[in-house]
Amino acid sequence: MKVIIAEKPSVARDIAAIFGASNRKEGYLEGNGYCVTWAFGHLITLAMPQDYGITGFQAENLPILPTEFKLLPRQIKDGKEYKPDPGTMKQLKVIKDLFGKCERIVVATDAGREGELIFRYIFDYLECTKPFDRLWISSLTDQAIRKGLENLRPGKEYDNLYRSAKARSQADWVVGINASQALSISAGYGVWSLGRVQTPTLAMICSRYLENTEFKPQTYFQVKLHTAKDATQFAAISTERFGTKQEADEIVNRVRSAESVNVISVEKKEANQEPPLLYDLTTLQKEANSRHSFSADKTLSVAQSLYEAKFISYPRTGSRYISDDVFAEIPALIGQLSGYAPFGNYAKTLLGANLNNRSVNDKKVTDHHALIITENMPNGISADQRIIYDMIAARLLEAFSGKCTKENTSITLDASGISFSVKGSIILIPGWRAVLNAPDEEKGEDDAPALPSLSNGDVLPVNGTDLLEKQTKPRPLHTESSLLSSMETCGKDLTNEEEREAIKESGIGTPATRASIIETLFSREYIQREKKSLVPTNKGLVVYLAVRNKKIADISMTGEWENALNKIAEGKMDADTFHKGIEVYAAQITTELLESKIEGGNQRESCPCPKCKNGQVVFFQKVAKCNKEDCGLTVFRNKSGKDLTDGQLKDLLTKGKTGTIKGFKSKENKPFDAAVAFDAEYKTIFQFDNSKKRKK
Repeated sequence: MKVIIAEKPSVARDIAAIFGASNRKEGYLEGNGYCVTWAFGHLITLAMPQDYGITGFQAENLPILPTEFKLLPRQIKDGKEYKPDPGTMKQLKVIKDLFGKCERIVVATDAGREGELIFRYIFDYLECTKPFDRLWISSLTDQAIRKGLENLRPGKEYDNLYRSAKARSQADWVVGINASQALSISAGYGVWSLGRVQTPTLAMICSRYLENTEFKPQTYFQVKLHTAKDATQFAAISTERFGTKQEADEIVNRVRSAESVNVISVEKKEANQEPPLLYDLTTLQKEANSRHSFSADKTLSVAQSLYEAKFISYPRTGSRYISDDVFAEIPALIGQLSGYAPFGNYAKTLLGANLNNRSVNDKKVTDHHALIITENMPNGISADQRIIYDMIAARLLEAFSGKCTKENTSITLDASGISFSVKGSIILIPGWRAVLNAPDEEKGEDDAPALPSLSNGDVLPVNGTDLLEKQTKPRPLHTESSLLSSMETCGKDLTNEEEREAIKESGIGTPATRASIIETLFSREYIQREKKSLVPTNKGLVVYLAVRNKKIADISMTGEWENALNKIAEGKMDADTFHKGIEVYAAQITTELLESKIEGGNQRESCPCPKCKNGQVVFFQKVAKCNKEDCGLTVFRNKSGKDLTDGQLKDLLTKGKTGTIKGFKSKENKPFDAAVAFDAEYKTIFQFDNSKKRKK
């Protein structure tokens, strides 16, 4: 008997259907000599410090560097304790029994670093020694699964990928645990979260925010000249910027008195724009954020659902290229799109044409090729799924289309010794731009919409002038799109596609993890959205200001770690060497952070804890909480639509109740007045003043 283990029940069902394994059992499907079972993502995780006998946050325990990492089933919180998740334990027992009975295992978890880790941690935890093969596919269509099952690879071929995955997992544990505990100890209150990738990402957002808010704009002036030839009117802008209005006014008067303007030079250049490369996950997330305001996490979630519905290839890819054998399938996919309403007419123009092969490069295909559609046409999908599917379909047509040919014109004029310039461009052959009639991003805000035919020496009339008052601008706040770009290029502002491709192996995070890193910053209340911009909260700024000059916030070092993990996966670096480097790094950041000071933050005041009698209740923006972990006294400020002040919290904690507070709102939205008090278990209750009723 063979056992196939998938990452999710839905994928297991698809595989089981191919084998005719339709006999449903508890935790697996059976039939024709196969048992198909599944995980629920990460069933096994690294044990926490308390599992090594280290409790509480004590400086003398740091850095915590396990000589051997323990694996534990996924835990859930039960009161103040953590215990194994019952659902996890039940499925692990099923998997263990099946592994014990089988001759060989087929690994069908997602074909990537995390998918490999999910299986190997289960395999190691169960102390299984059975041989296993790897199913490595880039889409979940029946055809792809069948082909993959016919070409299973020995599991040992993926040992380096596992070493890389395990090294990443352990590095994140060592850095995250030690950095978070060290900063929390240094702060003296609250629990502060830091991470190997999370903290440099926060640093990107905060540094851009501070740069933006502290930017002092400089005012300058330019002159806009209106002129025309024949019936075509256009405007040109002075090439010089003027520092004062007085100087600019003098120039305006000088130009007006000139009455005519001379054409000094006319340069025309034909330029070819190559089509964009196919999407990888990060590029899809960036463009979905820019065009449709999708968060990175939402884009990944929608793409994953399309993948599991067999409409697109594996989304968690870092490659923007396909191999020659996949290229052979592209004409059929284009033919399929010729019957798809949004792009049908354009797709027909590519049928039988020579396709652009810029996105075809065997050497640049990583674990998975670029995102493309499959042979299955979507039906009955949601509006969000349609948006992402159409983006991937349109990009496929663009990538294999011809170049866009433009004519760029640059004109210099002179009016009474003052130089003016204007640029314009016209599209001669739309090429790939015709798929979506995409606008030309290279056009500047002062470019003319249309220019007449001009020659050197032409004399044109001055039809008017405008004085433009402008200000220098800071770099804009990060959006999720620009943040993803910065994560991909380690903070370097690169616009050239080839340069971005060359450096992204050293980016921070991976295409599969960047969305979750950003979501972690939201869940930690370190950042928030303001329209499309990402801005730090007060809490996030406090963390950044405490760590910004420390190694934990070093973006380039984090990029070096990611590059090292890629080398481990390629067999070019030893995982033990990497881990020793991480341990040295953890010791360094622990020392730095224990010497750090957190100023301000959401902390306001504190007072003795009335419940445990030996802790301090610390006041935060939304909550007051005892700093003794085993106490657990927590008072939320907001009560029935009204926030308690620091003074009212102090009365409650020191006297057992506040004075009468006006303006609470009932569930029926009716106002009422009451005092807030503790009951016998230190839970808050309302107390009403009945003295007025007695007097009546």
